[in-house]
Amino acid sequence: MRTFSILLGTTTVLSMIAPPLSAATPHKTNAHTPDKTQVAATPKKSRLSSLQSKKGETLSVVVRRISHGTQTTVSQSLIAQGIPGANPMKALGLAPGIMFNSNDSMGIDNYAAQIYMHGFQQQEIGMTLDDMPLGEMTYRNYNGLNPLQAISSENIARIDVSQSAGAESIAATNNLGGSFEYVSIDPKDKMGGTVAQSFGSNSAFHTFIRLDSGKLNKTGTKFFASYSRSDQGFWGNGGGNLFLQQVNAKLVQPIGNDSKITAYFDWSDLHEYSRQDYSFDMLDKLGYTSSNYYNGKASGYYAAYKAAEGIYPAGYNRLKDPADASVYDAGTNVVDYFGGIKADLKLTDRLRWITTAYGHGEDSQTTWSSPFFPSPNGAPMSEVVKEPAIERFGILSALHYNVARNQIGAGVWYENDSYQSAMNAYEQPAIVNGVLTGSLRSGVSKWSDPFARIFNQDYNTNSFTAFVQDTYSPVKNLYLHFGFKSILDTSRVGNGYINPAYYGNVGAIASGDSLTVAKPFLPHISANWKFLKNHELFFDISESVHTYAESGYKLSSSPFAVLQSSFNASRNNIHPETAWTYAVGYRYNSPMISGTVYAYRTNFENRLQQITSGSLINPQSVVANVGGVTMNGVDAGLTIRPIKGLEIYNTISYNHATYDNNITSGQVTYGTQGVQVVNFPRFMYKSRMSYQWRNASVYIDASYIGERNFSYTGDVKVPGYWITNLGAQYKITDFGKGSRFSNFVQDIVFSLNVNNLTNTKYISTMGEAGNPMSIASGAMTYQGFELGAPRMYYGGVKMDF
Repeated sequence: MRTFSILLGTTTVLSMIAPPLSAATPHKTNAHTPDKTQVAATPKKSRLSSLQSKKGETLSVVVRRISHGTQTTVSQSLIAQGIPGANPMKALGLAPGIMFNSNDSMGIDNYAAQIYMHGFQQQEIGMTLDDMPLGEMTYRNYNGLNPLQAISSENIARIDVSQSAGAESIAATNNLGGSFEYVSIDPKDKMGGTVAQSFGSNSAFHTFIRLDSGKLNKTGTKFFASYSRSDQGFWGNGGGNLFLQQVNAKLVQPIGNDSKITAYFDWSDLHEYSRQDYSFDMLDKLGYTSSNYYNGKASGYYAAYKAAEGIYPAGYNRLKDPADASVYDAGTNVVDYFGGIKADLKLTDRLRWITTAYGHGEDSQTTWSSPFFPSPNGAPMSEVVKEPAIERFGILSALHYNVARNQIGAGVWYENDSYQSAMNAYEQPAIVNGVLTGSLRSGVSKWSDPFARIFNQDYNTNSFTAFVQDTYSPVKNLYLHFGFKSILDTSRVGNGYINPAYYGNVGAIASGDSLTVAKPFLPHISANWKFLKNHELFFDISESVHTYAESGYKLSSSPFAVLQSSFNASRNNIHPETAWTYAVGYRYNSPMISGTVYAYRTNFENRLQQITSGSLINPQSVVANVGGVTMNGVDAGLTIRPIKGLEIYNTISYNHATYDNNITSGQVTYGTQGVQVVNFPRFMYKSRMSYQWRNASVYIDASYIGERNFSYTGDVKVPGYWITNLGAQYKITDFGKGSRFSNFVQDIVFSLNVNNLTNTKYISTMGEAGNPMSIASGAMTYQGFELGAPRMYYGGVKMDF
């Protein structure tokens, strides 16, 4: 791939330099604290520990950089306490105001893994790794990659979370609801490494190997390289597995005393079968463990074949839509190459210049066996494969200057993104006289030679942002911040094709058109005041924008993912989504007690949604602005440390996020005004108790996720649920003492984790396939949620040397 070649070449050059679901039936009814002695890139830290010990912080509130205000930081020590190799966003889910859900206990199914923050879904949260943009976290990402595929969890130093108020310096054009900034670890100064192996329920295993070179010469050149591999079978009925392997490498070349050049590279290979989306009708009639027909054997294909012919297994004939309930298989096959080079240079005692160049290439195939599109060989179904591909490159550059009582920063970001969204159909083998006429193919294999093109659009996007900021300290312990961001983003779509044999004679798809988002002034204002001892007050105000999404036909609320006629009708009236956020807070920290209160209001405007309008006989599907959302919320947290080694952590979150307008679709007006937003609860409670004694530690955490709206009108709700997890670790620090191993092995850590300790049955991910409007529009049969994993056990051992 062109992008991979660029990355490989640049890296080579640099190296030369140096409640239970049985009852879950639906209900009808920042502030800135700069360092005066350093430039803005590395200011002084001010922390409120929520989960910490003398041996390392886990979750804390941090003021880390003047451009980002008050942040919640999740460190490697907290991530390492969870299931080995699990999605680090599971640790993020411990923070107040954040909800993480998945259908597997490790959270590595990138279709079902879902995170919300203060009512905003993952597509509306900016994400970066070492300042490099990761784009929108969405299935079939069009301008980036899932953080899980960008870095192994063991290589994360920390994740900085900016909640509610935005950050003008972040390389993102979608951060309506804040940002997640991943920071990779640096190679160790001393040669060594890590080897870890874990096993778990449903044939799960995770392997991680990392080698640190240590300092190779007098200039301090050092690097690490790692390999990780995870595999986990499906719980419940059916077959399939979740597989991810990954290579990470990082090189650091110091320059003088306070400058350096770093290079980072990532290769990931993800092959995953997907569980089917559930409906309430399926949950009621098929139970909790239904799955697709795939089981790794011919019998699964025979069952799917008969179902495609209208002969269903027992129980399916009671469903209102048995053909959609289960298919043969569905899968994801994604390969990513991602990386970049950063120069962090101290030009003078007051001036620092940071520049990052990066590239990313992705090939992807997401599949499902369609019983509605037969193969030419006579089989009643075919494999429909969406084949998105990404090639993007970009550069970020910023200057930070300290003068008098000011910390001044200014920077730019440019990215070019090429995205192809092709969808094709491939033959499945026919069955003649009970015998397969061809070999079975895996849903996660590489498909080639389609018998039909179904859909295509090619996108090209140029994004440019710039920011200016200043933090001023008029008196001791008072910091005032002002900055703004400018965005210019243009997307052009071409090579449009739509197959009438699949979609019907609907007309042409949008092609040969473009849309531009231009926002020259997006302000960010904040203040932080430290008063008395251990007390702080802060406020934060910002405006942010979400540029237009891109995807295939009807796959999202992208204004391009419509017919040409619909695009022409909406292009002069459509506007990008924007949000104003106002936040105020207080925090207190002492050796025994830490507490925080954080209140916010967000006015989310120009929300985009796919709706139906026009005649009932000839309806027209369009993407249009349907109004706004008003969010008012508060998070409160308290941590007490009554005795040495014991911490008890509690948070409560309340989010009143309601639609401002009703929605009219297909000449029907739905009463959404004043209704809580879909998929996100109004109330959440989280608690965690941890105890550390010498080299042993144990924790138990419990979270309550409140009732959520499944339909936009709120007449179908998903009940709240409790989920509890347990973990324990024991470290041997003197392994091989007095023997030849004492100079080789440093630590050995044994771990045990139990996910969903109480074996709760619950609905986890929601809206991954969209949400229905109401019961009248078919909400009870709409397949739009995933079920949570049952109780699972994991054990592992890690050795540092």
